[in-house]
Amino acid sequence: MSLADELLADLEEAAEEEEENFVDEEDEPAIEDVQEEMQLDLTVDSVKSIAKLWDSKMELGNSLDKCKNNENVQQILTNATIMVVSVTASTTQGQQLTEEELERIEEACDMALELNQSKHRIYEYVESRMSFIAPNLSIIVGASTAAKIMGIAGGLTNLSKMPACNIMLLGAQRKTLSGFSSTSVLPHTGYIYHSDIVQSLPPDLRRKAARLVAAKCTLAARVDSFHESQDGKVGYDLKEEIERKFDKWQEPPPVKQVKPLPAPLDGQRKKRGGRRYRKMKERLGLTEIRKQANRMSFGEIEEDAYQEDLGFSLGHLGKSGSGRVRQTQVNEATKARISKTLQRTLQKQSMVYGGKSTIRDRSSGTASSVAFTPLQGLEIVNPQAAEKKVAEANQKYFSSMAEFVKVKSEKNGIMTNS
Repeated sequence: MSLADELLADLEEAAEEEEENFVDEEDEPAIEDVQEEMQLDLTVDSVKSIAKLWDSKMELGNSLDKCKNNENVQQILTNATIMVVSVTASTTQGQQLTEEELERIEEACDMALELNQSKHRIYEYVESRMSFIAPNLSIIVGASTAAKIMGIAGGLTNLSKMPACNIMLLGAQRKTLSGFSSTSVLPHTGYIYHSDIVQSLPPDLRRKAARLVAAKCTLAARVDSFHESQDGKVGYDLKEEIERKFDKWQEPPPVKQVKPLPAPLDGQRKKRGGRRYRKMKERLGLTEIRKQANRMSFGEIEEDAYQEDLGFSLGHLGKSGSGRVRQTQVNEATKARISKTLQRTLQKQSMVYGGKSTIRDRSSGTASSVAFTPLQGLEIVNPQAAEKKVAEANQKYFSSMAEFVKVKSEKNGIMTNS
């Protein structure tokens, strides 16, 4: 006997028991009238609310006073719904229901309760058989959640054809807020979001986990629809993968590495060594003359100790000694220097313009072009005369303005010389 036959047999037995308990031919027209007049769309929440009202022996009944102040209603409805009912009962201008209308409503409640009981009975039966119908799916989300999403989808085959984004929304409820805050409402949350495997995570990871579980449920449903992996091996593998990802999400972040502070933005440090730097210090250092001028004798009054005259005293440089002139030692490192580029520039200028400089020259700076000769006495010598004479001689043959002396030309077929 197959599972479908067992399910049909159980439903037939339940239907026979209900017919024995509720055998009344006059009830059918009343139910039809209620369906025509009210046309109610009974959702899961409304069915549960009606069931609670019926179990509490119709606490509200047909009295408005019970709607305003009733302690038992707080155990059945939420605070927001109680406030809406109380305000509506206080401001309503309608009339009380007649006995006939109240009986129809009670019959509608009975019908809703019977439907709710039948639905739960089917869910319980499918849940007990989920290990045979969809073993891989029930391993991931549990038998209860698997039975609910299969019931809403319309079977395992229809569930296997649905994408993961739609499976995640199975069982989502639209609540009427009646003007209240929507902070406590969780939109786009279905049975998978409220399953145990998702609710075990922190609230900030539940939506992400619901998407992951819905994707794995889609794969498991497709495996079960083809009746493969009846031992649930695929379901165990998918659940282990989900748990590994959950553990990875909840791992603490890595310890931040302590990086050393960058070097402070200080100025240029003082250099105390190096061959180039020592040469620069020697070149820019004090000369021997300046050192002698700065040096003072101990216990002797200088000529200008109070600096009343212009300038300062010359120190040891101005002292009178034995009368001999001592030549001051000159350090070659402190002498004024001239760059090689400037030397080449001055050399070119001296060659072009005939000028002469005493820089880097061994001759004295008092040399002149005026010479004394025994013949004519005072004679002015032109040092450029010889160069000018050579230039005039070269202009005859090497000048750019020179012309050919003999040029052959052809006139009337006869060669002539010009």
